[in-house]
Amino acid sequence: MADKPPIPAPNISGGIVGSLDPFFRPRSIAIVGAGDRPTSSGAAVLQMLQQGGYPGRLIPINPKGGTAFGLDISTSLSALSEPAELCIVVIRPDGILDIVREAAASGHRHLLILPGGFAEAGVEGLKRDAELRQLIAEHGLTVAGPNCAGLIRHDVQGSVAATFLRSIPPGGGVALLSQSGAVAEEMVAAANALALPIGTVVSVGNAVQLGVTEYPDHLADDPACTAVLLYVESIDDVVAFRTAARRAAQRKPVVMLMGGRTAVGARAASAHTGAVPNSDAAITAFAEECCILRVHSLRDLMLAAKGFGFFPQGFGKRILILSNAGGPAVLAADRAVLGGLDVPPLPPKLDAALHALLPAEASAANPVDILADAREDRFGAVLDAMAESRDAYDAVLGVHVVPFMVDPVPVVARIAAGAKHLGLPMMHTLMGTLPERPAMQAVLERAGIPHFADVEEMAGAAVLLARYPGIRAQAHEPAPTTKPALRARRD
Repeated sequence: MADKPPIPAPNISGGIVGSLDPFFRPRSIAIVGAGDRPTSSGAAVLQMLQQGGYPGRLIPINPKGGTAFGLDISTSLSALSEPAELCIVVIRPDGILDIVREAAASGHRHLLILPGGFAEAGVEGLKRDAELRQLIAEHGLTVAGPNCAGLIRHDVQGSVAATFLRSIPPGGGVALLSQSGAVAEEMVAAANALALPIGTVVSVGNAVQLGVTEYPDHLADDPACTAVLLYVESIDDVVAFRTAARRAAQRKPVVMLMGGRTAVGARAASAHTGAVPNSDAAITAFAEECCILRVHSLRDLMLAAKGFGFFPQGFGKRILILSNAGGPAVLAADRAVLGGLDVPPLPPKLDAALHALLPAEASAANPVDILADAREDRFGAVLDAMAESRDAYDAVLGVHVVPFMVDPVPVVARIAAGAKHLGLPMMHTLMGTLPERPAMQAVLERAGIPHFADVEEMAGAAVLLARYPGIRAQAHEPAPTTKPALRARRD
């Protein structure tokens, strides 16, 4: 049986870490270990940076020299005419400390170390970890990693794919911080498959200096970031984390999935990251102290990415459901109410308007069922009537099941147009066998309407969105002075 990973020493960021922009928006990047062998880790990072469209200067570093993927290779960091703003280290663990010393001596101040071989690697790794920390302190360095999959920032200003993950997310205001590289990779894959507006992904690794406390503190001040998602198993400094999370939550939602909430899961988390056991109740209490939205599954974290990517400030609890099918509307209503949302009756003005517009067999109530044969004219007229009573609701959940005899394309176009004048946040679910689904989803999302795979997921996302306004208000209140409910990894 493998030895339990050692508990890392406290991180050393206090008083040293400044702006993290050199990690997310560096003007130049040196890749130590990059070469012309395509399957090497250094080459993988270089290729990802190129494929992602990094706009700055890329400098492969390898003592062998030569060229790599169209770029001249420099033989050392010391040989550069000026320091690179970010130095990515992708070499064998036994050579990393020498590179850190060379970086410090040649003016490089920001390092991203991807390989492991430190605190997680037994006695020799602990010694290497201690030496790395000493170098950081002596030279005022800022270090991300080691033992991580890197970081990605993808937005309209350019991409930084400093990673050996296989793909980059589609871009958007949502940031993901993960203590698991595999979870990060799965979220990137989901972001591309489900059009989740994720633009920043950070694998924190051993977090010798930058971890789940320092990154949210930076992202709280980043106007391009609209929401922060966390996958964590352990937190070293729970007091500092609570402070940083509450500060971030005053302006943007912070959503956390914490692994290890069962006895079996806790044992697995201990083997993975050295986490200490915490009960489910303790995790919930800590999330409340931190003004964090807690979710319980990776799928819910994806729903949060979709919902907060479109509505970063959330919305209220009063929901109006518009459907052309009874069963899905029932399921959406159940999920909404069980999650704490209100599905109030129609106000008299809207009730009268819908009774005048809809066939007698339709349901002019909340949920509103406009029947399966509804085409674009009926959908449009109902949305226009809803706009006249927008003050009675905080959001609209739309459901569109497409029967064979109805062309869905003009219906979707009319929903997209109507939502612009609705004056309320709108979410939507297209149901049924639809070859054109991706194209129609794109039409909706360009109009600011997030699309969900089914009604229960849509309602579940609405539940999360409706919780944030209250949490944001709580974050502005005085912080707790009591000991945090969560046990830290070093407790």
